[in-house]
Amino acid sequence: MNALTLKQLRYFDALARHQHFGRAAEACAISQPALSLQIKELETLFGAVLVERGARKVRLTAVGEDVLRIARRVLVGVEELEDLMRVSQGPLAGRFRLGVIPTVAPYLLPQTIAALTARFPDIDLELRETVTKSLVQDLLESRLDAAIVALPISEPSLREFALFQEDFVLVRSEQDKNKPVPSPETLKTMRLLLLEEGHCFRDQALSFCEMSQAQPRQLMEGSSLSTLVQMVGAGMGLTLIPEMALPVETRSAHVSVARFTEPKPSRTIGMVWRKSNPLADQLMQVGAIVRGVGQQTEH
Repeated sequence: MNALTLKQLRYFDALARHQHFGRAAEACAISQPALSLQIKELETLFGAVLVERGARKVRLTAVGEDVLRIARRVLVGVEELEDLMRVSQGPLAGRFRLGVIPTVAPYLLPQTIAALTARFPDIDLELRETVTKSLVQDLLESRLDAAIVALPISEPSLREFALFQEDFVLVRSEQDKNKPVPSPETLKTMRLLLLEEGHCFRDQALSFCEMSQAQPRQLMEGSSLSTLVQMVGAGMGLTLIPEMALPVETRSAHVSVARFTEPKPSRTIGMVWRKSNPLADQLMQVGAIVRGVGQQTEH
């Protein structure tokens, strides 16, 4: 009888996440037939069908769900053992998987990558840009070592390390340059452009405007801050963006920028990681480096 392997568990975990053999194979950097063979062998070992194969997606069977739950605990444990080995070898080296939310990544990552590789020349950075919910899930399932997000996260198993605070600024058409800065109450009545649902920055902007749900005719959505600013330049409304995005997003747009009076809308950017991660000391060093980059970016 063949032995159960970590490779099979990793492939099975990928299949459960992507619910599609092709996408799971691509994520694992192997061919689809090779992935299918490994899953078949895993099912043979358990003597049970673990996945229901559909035309467009796969679903786990009841046995498959039980296997996945234990497999993920095993994979997290293996990751932590590998982290322990890295701790014993001194400075941070090898693969380091860092997640970043989209409203931070384009503005902070270039300087952060340079600073981290200068401090840790043997580091192999793997970067993932997506919304907070996905980053937190990846952290909990040990697919990331750390993530840069807006705090608080309020997940008991994650350590939060504050990096810096930044204000939101108002971006509006050039024709509105000399108009008074609208209050949160006035913003409610204006055509506000925001990111799509799922972005924490959207929720923070709505909170400042004291809007739990915006009226459809008053609200327009974009997939990125770049899109929002260009829409403002085209006269479609106004938007809020984080201050660190200003140099990049407004350089080629026909817009004006205004700053709010107190209390200013703002957010705290921080780094989070699993409390059980043995790389805690190294992660604090990474956090201190990113904090320094963030503080330079603010000025």
